[in-house]
Amino acid sequence: MHRSDAKTTPAADVTEADVVVIGGGPVGENVAARAVRGGLSAVIVEAELLGGECSYWACMPSKALIRPTQALAAARRLPGAREAVTGSVDAAAVLARRDSFTSGWDDGGQVEWAVGADITVVRGHGRVAGEKRVEVTAPDGTTTTIAARRAVVVATGSTPSLPPVEGLRDTPHWGSREATSAARVPASLVVLGAGVVGCELAQAFARLGSTVTLVASSTLLSKNEPRAGELVADALREEGVDVRLHTRAVSVSRESSDEDDDGDGPVTLVLADGTALVADELLVATGRRPAVGDVGLDTVGLPTDAALAVDTTGAATGLAQGSALDQGGQPWLYAAGDVTGDAPLTHMGKYVARAVGDVIAARARGEQVHDGAWGAHATTAQQQAVTQVTFTDPEVTSVGLTAAQAERAGLRTRVVDLDIAVAGSALHADGYTGWARMVVDEDRRVVVGVTFVGPDTAELLHSATVAVVGEVPLERLWHAVPAYPTISEVWLRLLEAYGL
Repeated sequence: MHRSDAKTTPAADVTEADVVVIGGGPVGENVAARAVRGGLSAVIVEAELLGGECSYWACMPSKALIRPTQALAAARRLPGAREAVTGSVDAAAVLARRDSFTSGWDDGGQVEWAVGADITVVRGHGRVAGEKRVEVTAPDGTTTTIAARRAVVVATGSTPSLPPVEGLRDTPHWGSREATSAARVPASLVVLGAGVVGCELAQAFARLGSTVTLVASSTLLSKNEPRAGELVADALREEGVDVRLHTRAVSVSRESSDEDDDGDGPVTLVLADGTALVADELLVATGRRPAVGDVGLDTVGLPTDAALAVDTTGAATGLAQGSALDQGGQPWLYAAGDVTGDAPLTHMGKYVARAVGDVIAARARGEQVHDGAWGAHATTAQQQAVTQVTFTDPEVTSVGLTAAQAERAGLRTRVVDLDIAVAGSALHADGYTGWARMVVDEDRRVVVGVTFVGPDTAELLHSATVAVVGEVPLERLWHAVPAYPTISEVWLRLLEAYGL
């Protein structure tokens, strides 16, 4: 990891700014950029790499690991192309390409962008230190305070959450960071956890040459429609991954390969039924929690062990009495991204970040705030139209509500399910396996949720998102004619199955 400090500003040289953002991941960057666009000055305080988790240890490197083997699998599904594919995947080349997407874990390019966008970048650990104040501890240990004229924004993201497994905290293991930045492909890998990270990386390392066992206390992708997890589990098993569901891990230990006792030998995960799984590496992917523990929230009466609650404009709620508003009667503390616990996805965090930057600028100018549903300063999609892609093969893409969520919300719904079997999918791959679900609010006759499962269905997601966000009546959606022969023709089949 290399922090490029050539264009950063020492904390001691910054005394105040309109907006001070704690955390320089994609969310913090977007808050600052929108604030500057609105005529304000902005400072980002970042302790690690500017660009954050997504750029260096999550979205980008993980997808760089996944994409080459997906392309290879796609070629092997097509007669004619499959005959041209010889040999196995070049794991070293895949890792090298991954490195290029992280710029070798050097954030010089990100810093250059920020400075070019008139954002001041300060290296250090930032903490709220009372109303409109941020205390910064620089890498050399010195401490200074930056005053925010308008707002402080907490965008500190999230940290891995470890399950209560005996020995886990004291046993060297991989988290998502270690897995996505791995310098080698282990001969064997046990993955604990079957959410997005667990499923994606289990398949990625299996295709790169590891013998993989996936252990989950529930089903795969349990937050999605159940059928989605079933199809991904089938695909993983077909590729040789040992998938063990509804299984609890009880202890973990690791041997040392030499007398130094540095815990670099085989790791053993013991399951509740007594089974011992031994592998070269253990990847723990059991979720994340908001990073609020050392952000100074206690100085304004907020808890340091729970997500930072916000309203629909990103303004923090629950502050100590009298401290929620500044002397001008405006909110001064905001938060966006994973730290709020809402839809912890990079693209959703960036969406909220843009709204937060815009609303701070609007309030600074004394302009009206449009925070009603779907207003310019609201984050309505965070509640009603969250989009997500799990980049397994098959991909799992979704927007809006699952059938179960719609039922819990009290909607009178009709659910339409069908296999993706159209001319476009048949051309796309021999033996194409896919599935679609559309959840309809019967009272308004609009789509409130869509799930697609299948190779390359991620590119179908935005059409579904437009339908949900736009609350397009089914009768009008019928006139959105999908091109032939594309996989998008599944929309026609869904509407026909509904009865149009």
